[in-house]
Amino acid sequence: MSFREGHFKTYLGERKDSSTFYRNKNLQIETYKSKTDTFHIRWISNFEYELLKTNPKSKLDSIPFKVRITAIKNNYYKFKGAYEGSDFVQTGTSHIIQE
Repeated sequence: MSFREGHFKTYLGERKDSSTFYRNKNLQIETYKSKTDTFHIRWISNFEYELLKTNPKSKLDSIPFKVRITAIKNNYYKFKGAYEGSDFVQTGTSHIIQE
């Protein structure tokens, strides 16, 4: 199963908040709380990728967000991600909702 393309729903950490996104070969379009952002996606390996906002509006938006897939089960994967140079680590789970 490939997680490089399709429609997904992501749950962050233990929160009940979720976002949805569509990913193709080069872009990820994500909606969270009625706000949509577009990211360039660059796959480093089958288990790591980097997201960079296409239209950054702040210094933080200009920093790559690196994601590492830590586990894969049936139709979802667990991940850890962080902005380059940051000690803050975001964890979550992304579920395929449509391939």
